Amino acid sequence: MFLRHFYSVSANLLKRKTCLSQPMHKLTESPSPQANRVTLYLHQAQLIDSIRLSLRSNLTFHVDLLPSSIDSFVATHALRSAPSPDSALSLFHSLSALPNFSHTRNTIHAMAKILASAARLSDLQTLIRGIDSGEFPSAARPAPMDLLRWYAAAGDSKSVAQTWAQMKINGKKRPSTESYNVVIGLHVKKEENLQAVQVFSQMITDGANPNSRTYTVLIEHLIAAGRLDAAMEVFERLTAMRIRRTSKQYSALAKGFMESGQLDVVAKLITEMRRDGILPGHNLQAVFVQLQATGFIKDTEDFIREFLPDERIGSLGFSIGSSDDDDASDDDDGDDRDQDRGRGQIRLKPWLDPSALASALSNWNPSEVSALESARLVWTSRLVCKLLRAFKRAETAWEFFCWVAYQPGGFTHDVYTVSRMIAIVARSGHVDLVDSLLSKIKREGIRLSFSTVRLVVDLYGLSKKADAALRVFHELELICGAVSNSECRLLYSSLLRTFVKCKRSSVAMDLVEEMVLSGLIPDIQTYSGLMQHFALQGDLRTVQQLFGMIRQSELEPDAYMYQMLIRAYCKRERAALALRVFEDMRGADLWPDAATKALLVKSLWKEGKLREAAAVEEKGEEVRDLLPVALPGHVWTVSSADLWHVYNIYSSSFAMNDQSYGSS
Repeated sequence: MFLRHFYSVSANLLKRKTCLSQPMHKLTESPSPQANRVTLYLHQAQLIDSIRLSLRSNLTFHVDLLPSSIDSFVATHALRSAPSPDSALSLFHSLSALPNFSHTRNTIHAMAKILASAARLSDLQTLIRGIDSGEFPSAARPAPMDLLRWYAAAGDSKSVAQTWAQMKINGKKRPSTESYNVVIGLHVKKEENLQAVQVFSQMITDGANPNSRTYTVLIEHLIAAGRLDAAMEVFERLTAMRIRRTSKQYSALAKGFMESGQLDVVAKLITEMRRDGILPGHNLQAVFVQLQATGFIKDTEDFIREFLPDERIGSLGFSIGSSDDDDASDDDDGDDRDQDRGRGQIRLKPWLDPSALASALSNWNPSEVSALESARLVWTSRLVCKLLRAFKRAETAWEFFCWVAYQPGGFTHDVYTVSRMIAIVARSGHVDLVDSLLSKIKREGIRLSFSTVRLVVDLYGLSKKADAALRVFHELELICGAVSNSECRLLYSSLLRTFVKCKRSSVAMDLVEEMVLSGLIPDIQTYSGLMQHFALQGDLRTVQQLFGMIRQSELEPDAYMYQMLIRAYCKRERAALALRVFEDMRGADLWPDAATKALLVKSLWKEGKLREAAAVEEKGEEVRDLLPVALPGHVWTVSSADLWHVYNIYSSSFAMNDQSYGSS
């Protein structure tokens, strides 16, 4: 039962245990067909570790070194763990020689990614031809997006261009955001600055919505070009654009400013990273240790702990040429970094896949839990967060969250694991659990990040829990401390979005008035979301009221908002009002996309306004070459002004000579 453990656990939820974890239980025999999934997973992990060590202790991998029975899961992760492309190829061919093994989509993709990352284009093309010719009957032909990623990683510009062009021809819609990211990344890799800028411009004009990875690519490009201030300006704009700032972005900026000697900026970034509730990545370790040594940042024991080796975590390995097996415990990263290669020793961190382990635990039955307890894994905040994220069901995540707090080894839930659990139960609408966890952290003096609180309010919109979102909003300072006006404005926007999703329109308008009276003017994205909601409800009076509030606030409506208004009026057979908006749009030197213009002409024609329809059509012909396929701007999230502001920063950083688009 979902609530079964909560009341017994919550009283001591964050209580520290003092027992040390034991080495991971080693499975010497293949599990029986009736074995539970955790036992099977642990056996597979042992096989993967065995192959990892064999790959590092032999120049050529022979088929007789493989276990007698090997499945696709073990083969896939063994390939990914290979120390070099040559060893991966050797293993791949050895697998092909096994009588009872057939390569699957997973093993093929693992091999292709390795070859692409190593720029082994000839080998990659041979593999793809083998797939096309039916050499691997269990593996279907890769999707165009897979091919695009592989060719880009291998640096094959010609194949990337051909694949992307084919995706545009065959796709019913525009290419995905990720495809633009891949193409921009390839131009960055090849130092083709202007081409990267042009693809980003095309992405905006096509109406694709840039995501966190898009801005990571842009920020890394700007840093590599020495434009640190421009990279920081883009980064600081992301919060207002409702874009999640990532550990990779923080790490790239911290490294860039550290290399330039601007330690004060690095310290500020680390402070903001902690406030955002983001665990540091291992790629930030050197920067963080150096910064601490300078005395620029203090009280960082929780961050330091993430970087230091955990004495509870063992290793696996043997001397080259021997078969000595060491007991091993588990770690939170499943990477392949050697812990000790001195004096002919091969020492590796034990392999672990949090997603696979979470899948094995999905039913949370007693036999699976017992097997997990026997494994004696070393639980860290990072590992617990990864498992929580990987669980498909909130119920299972909650069972694990309660269970792990009582395991030997000294694990204590912290702000990172609690934040992740709060987000999971909020998404599922379990208000009582969210309230209980929030009460607990308030008693413990733990502060959630503002981004977590805003995420909870947003998620309550999905679970239709508007009143619960309002309670969280009113307890903002108790939960995460003092917030800035800009943060409060963003949280109001999330709250308004939640209320309109819950069809609480009247309360939403009351909140807008409350917001304005408190001196917080909604931004264009918030107004766009509200206007779209009321337009879809057929409430044109409220739409006009909101548009009037925009005028009074001296905000400039963007093209997306104008276009939305035209469509709303046309659908309600109010073509005269739509025409008035069109004229205002023209006065602002903005134009609707072709589809919206066509809808306006059709509506005017239908209502007998033939002269006006002809005039709009004529104006459309005059600016036909200027009309984009879709105007930039995305309701509730990002405005076209934000997008063009980022574009102008990005393009000017590479001395583009073409005319700047839009305005900042």
